[in-house]
Amino acid sequence: MITISMAERTRLEKKYPEVFQPNFLRRWGLLVGAGLALLYLIFCWFFFSVGPALKNGRWDRAAIYVQDWYSWRAQPRLRFQDDAVVPQWSSRGQYAEGATIDWLTPHANGSMTATFGSESNRLEISTAQVDVYLDGVPYAIAITDDAALAPENAPPEIEQDGRKVLVNYGFAGQAEIRDNQVAVQRRFLGWANFLYDPSSPLWGNDLFSTIGLVFSSDRVVAEKSNAQLVLDEWLGNRAWQHGDILAKLMQTLVMAFVGTLFATLVAFPLAFIAARNITASRPANWLMKRSFDFLRSIDMLIWALFFTRGFGPGPIPGIAAIFFADTGALGKVYAEALENLDDKQREGIKSVGASPAAVNRFGVVPQVLPVFISQSLYFWESNTRSATVIGAVGAGGIGLKLLEAMGTNSDWDKVAYMVLLILLVVFLFDNVSNAIRSRLIGTTH
Repeated sequence: MITISMAERTRLEKKYPEVFQPNFLRRWGLLVGAGLALLYLIFCWFFFSVGPALKNGRWDRAAIYVQDWYSWRAQPRLRFQDDAVVPQWSSRGQYAEGATIDWLTPHANGSMTATFGSESNRLEISTAQVDVYLDGVPYAIAITDDAALAPENAPPEIEQDGRKVLVNYGFAGQAEIRDNQVAVQRRFLGWANFLYDPSSPLWGNDLFSTIGLVFSSDRVVAEKSNAQLVLDEWLGNRAWQHGDILAKLMQTLVMAFVGTLFATLVAFPLAFIAARNITASRPANWLMKRSFDFLRSIDMLIWALFFTRGFGPGPIPGIAAIFFADTGALGKVYAEALENLDDKQREGIKSVGASPAAVNRFGVVPQVLPVFISQSLYFWESNTRSATVIGAVGAGGIGLKLLEAMGTNSDWDKVAYMVLLILLVVFLFDNVSNAIRSRLIGTTH
């Protein structure tokens, strides 16, 4: 332990008063900041009515949407017609015409059985009565002229809702029983018809059988090789629209690349005008910096809405929106990099009588070029995400396709598919840009 004299302590206190007598902010700043942040969160909780919003949220509906991301629902309407139960499918029918459906069995007397996972959980449907089996226990639902009536001893899974009866089989599905039909929702894991739609000659083939077809010498269609047929049928899948989705994804990537490239090419020379140590004119510096502020202060989404009105829907508004917003942002970043460069290299080139253009070419550009390219790569990577958002407002690309799928409120599996594609592309671009940036920054050491 080191001891010091009183005189030495007094000398040190006079020389370093901030150490021995810290001010209020140094002593209590962290605690005060944490308290203010807590008070702000409490204020937001009540101001935005977070509690009632959480309480009144439709969590059951949210759970169904989440299930729709990784599963699919077959949704036939079993209508009562002429003392028979007749299935009617939606326009997105997941089965080929005349296909045998293992969980939906018609009977000779006009009735029908719908199975939910096992024989102990099923519906025996006729035009006069629907027998609901839950874990093997039957419950009779009476069908009258104007209503379906549940029995008095019905369990919670069977609910009387006005003139209809709701039956819940959990993840396996639900049923809505009315006086003239039974609307069935049967859920399965996975994505229905992801490879081929029901009208395809390859419908019913899974991934492994498809690989076998590609290497088989027996052609499914005489005029096409199996490999060409598989590619055409997969891209032309009318239910999943793989070809259109991939084309829209490429459109999004092109928007991000071209918009960022144009912004880089324009911001590069303009940044030299904005940098005070490069251009001596203060009015020119001020005017250029304010121009950058104007361009970047307007959000990319607003630019996209503006250009969509002018050019109509398509990639051009998206490219223009990225170009305008990124020109302002990159111009500011470039100008700051120029103002912080080392002047020794410039002075050395000036000393040999080089022209201003040569000074900038050989004394400035080699110093800042790795930083410029690194920032442009980062913006390019970020714009692959931004292009998806601006596409949703009419700028084209996969964003518009994503919005269309969400608008149907029934294509959440397709939404999940497009989100996964976007994540994959962003992950790929992130790794590529990081690798390039690390190499560029490494060359400066």
